[in-house]
Amino acid sequence: MMYAIIIVSIVLILVAIAIYNNLVCTNYQCDEAWSNVEAEFKRRYVLIPALVSTVKGYVSHEKQLLEELVKLREKAFDNRNSVLSPENEAEFSRNLNRLIVRLEAYPKLKASRNFRELQCELANTEDRIQAALRFYNANVRRINSAIEQFPSNILANLFNFEKRNFFRLEEAARIAPIVRF
Repeated sequence: MMYAIIIVSIVLILVAIAIYNNLVCTNYQCDEAWSNVEAEFKRRYVLIPALVSTVKGYVSHEKQLLEELVKLREKAFDNRNSVLSPENEAEFSRNLNRLIVRLEAYPKLKASRNFRELQCELANTEDRIQAALRFYNANVRRINSAIEQFPSNILANLFNFEKRNFFRLEEAARIAPIVRF
């Protein structure tokens, strides 16, 4: 009878240790999951404005270069005589060659490609955030269930494990952000 009490006590202690360790592990998984969510939000906060600026830069660069060429062409071309002005033709040719060299060096340097990449990166970033939030909420569900279920609720209450809140979007945040150029 004494051996049976000792064996039952050892089993109960081992079960209690296992339950406690599971609670601790799940708690840390929630912390880690939330850290991942914060990292994805920070990634979006830093990345999206940088991508938008990059696309703006390429668009304005192409626009600026093309506008500069048009102005030089107009300046070089004497409308009264329908001939090129020798003084300005060299500057026009240099800038046209600069454009050609750039386009040859970067054949895919086109605004439309940059916009497609921006759209893909926006979608990718939002997908990453959603995945991180789902992972966080799954861990919250695990820890909250463990805190409420018997017998782990006994140890959870004894060691002051607290339930966590699921991540929920505020109504205003449910609207997709608008990207303006």
